[in-house]
Amino acid sequence: MLASATTNIAIALAASGAGVGILVVLRSRRNRTRVVASPVSETVKDTAPIEVVAEAVVEAVAEVAVAPSVREKAGRTRSLFASAFQSIRGRGIDSATWDELEETLLLADIGIGLATRLIDPLRAAVKDGSLRSPDEVIAALRDGMTAQLATSDRSLHLDAVGSPNVWLFVGVNGVGKTTTIGKIATAQVAQGTTVLMAAGDTFRAAAAEQLQVWAERSGSSFVRGAEGGDPASVIFDGIQSAAAKGIQLVLGDTAGRLQNKSNLMEELKKVRRVADKAEGVVNEVLLVIDATTGQNGLAQAREFAAATDVTGIVLTKLDGSAKGGIVFAIETELGIPVKLVGLGETAVDLIVFDPSEFVSALFE
Repeated sequence: MLASATTNIAIALAASGAGVGILVVLRSRRNRTRVVASPVSETVKDTAPIEVVAEAVVEAVAEVAVAPSVREKAGRTRSLFASAFQSIRGRGIDSATWDELEETLLLADIGIGLATRLIDPLRAAVKDGSLRSPDEVIAALRDGMTAQLATSDRSLHLDAVGSPNVWLFVGVNGVGKTTTIGKIATAQVAQGTTVLMAAGDTFRAAAAEQLQVWAERSGSSFVRGAEGGDPASVIFDGIQSAAAKGIQLVLGDTAGRLQNKSNLMEELKKVRRVADKAEGVVNEVLLVIDATTGQNGLAQAREFAAATDVTGIVLTKLDGSAKGGIVFAIETELGIPVKLVGLGETAVDLIVFDPSEFVSALFE
């Protein structure tokens, strides 16, 4: 039993050549510290010994990770709008107003079609006198942009009964697909969902190893195949394993590059067909897109949607992009909802996309 003088308790993992242990750091009111090591059977190969400093462990564990807001992280896109709005407010409404607004929307990668549909009603309202001031025009633009994102279903479905839910992840290499799977697994396990990761990208040497690291971190089960093997069989085996063990959610990674685009799309179609034959329900196919690619991301969405029946978009690296308007282009042109956005490197930086918060972040 812990002494009544104990005021702070911190638990951390420490690795050594002999294995992994749990360090329990106890601090008393008299500023004395005890470190108790409890061994765990699983060993870690080729890991250098780590010097543990009790003070540092206490301070590190005391910090609680907090998910960022879009407003904090979407500064690059917001700065485009802020510059244009400042100019319009200073100059007043004139013929240059519409060119400036259009240029801002295009720089943010909203796309020419939607930019025109947003600006034309404002121009007409100014002409008939229903909008008179720059602030009224800016507010009307904000309402119009919010309305474009108002009707999508952004929920991630976990509605299979008696069989595993299956979420497949598709996208080209380098967009953060594997990391996204790891972050989602971390969040789902924290909510009490049992998770299995299936390493279906058998064509990239480091893909399975990277996913396995995330599985170990998050407490998820893990299934992989031979390097260069059949991706569809890995996904199938993962779903069957989850069904046998009563695991609720399978997160399936897929290849992002083969010999050519046609081969990749055919492989993804096969993965989907085989997954549908397993003892689970494929209720999400999530396309991961790098926000910094702008309109190239829209082109990717068209290709993948045609091959795999994409149900939602995960937009990564939004914090490093001035092209956040791609959200509007994808949703209005393809009708695919953005469900999650990535705002940083840590697990908590992948958040549910809130359209009202996003638009507000651009205008405030």
